[in-house]
Amino acid sequence: MTGKSDGNSADLSGWLEDGEHHLRQRVYYEDTDFSGVVYHARYLHFLERGRTDYLRCLGVEQRTLHTIDEEGLAFAVHHMDLKFIRPARMDDILEITTKTTRATGARMVLEQTISAADVLLTTATVTVVVINKHGRARRMPDDLAATLLQARGEEA
Repeated sequence: MTGKSDGNSADLSGWLEDGEHHLRQRVYYEDTDFSGVVYHARYLHFLERGRTDYLRCLGVEQRTLHTIDEEGLAFAVHHMDLKFIRPARMDDILEITTKTTRATGARMVLEQTISAADVLLTTATVTVVVINKHGRARRMPDDLAATLLQARGEEA
């Protein structure tokens, strides 16, 4: 992602490289506390954007998953481990990376990082479960699991 952006959705959604999704986000005033440091809960927003645009870059349209069959399909965060290493500050350009480490049955595990100027700020391991439109666990379709694993060069 270099040069002038033409504003298309590919620019907004980041890019895939070497099995990882990369998304750049600027830290705005609204993301910070009174001292100009990013408020800890805002990291969840940055990580969610990374996961959402990762799926978008893989061709997975979350809004259509709800109607793929009579059961419907959605993702819900089940568990998240976060490690805050260094703070982000107002006007930093963050790079959020996301990759799938496991996609089987009714869950997937994603590894995410947030960096600024090549300095690691935050790491996260996120377990996401697949649910139906009634909020009950359901099996991930094989083609979806394959898409998630192929992004990192593996077969389902």
